[in-house]
Amino acid sequence: MKIESASITVVTAQLTEARRFYQQHFAARPLFDCGWYVVLRLSNGQELCLMEPQEGMVPFSGGIFLNIRVEDADALHKNLTAAGLAVAIPLDDHPWGDRGFGVVDPAGVMVYCHHAIAPAAEFEPFFLPQD
Repeated sequence: MKIESASITVVTAQLTEARRFYQQHFAARPLFDCGWYVVLRLSNGQELCLMEPQEGMVPFSGGIFLNIRVEDADALHKNLTAAGLAVAIPLDDHPWGDRGFGVVDPAGVMVYCHHAIAPAAEFEPFFLPQD
């Protein structure tokens, strides 16, 4: 089986604000928008969907990270903080092999932005060979 794409849908009453957040700060562009459901495409081709709660649905209440690997986490950190975004996870080097930080979108999703760095020796054995 070959998966052609995968995305998450965040059910949120803050759809308009979340859409604006991704368009303004992550250059997302809408592919579909019927008002209560929006599909946003990020620059790497991945999609994020936002949906206003429909009858019987429980809105998202936290507990998810959207990990975005970027070319330069430091530059993005500078741009986002200059735009007034609050940093929830400070910019730092992490021993598992990334330099990153986190901001929270209007729906409550932790958006973790990072770029790869060399992992610490104790994390090297956890990287598995890829085909």
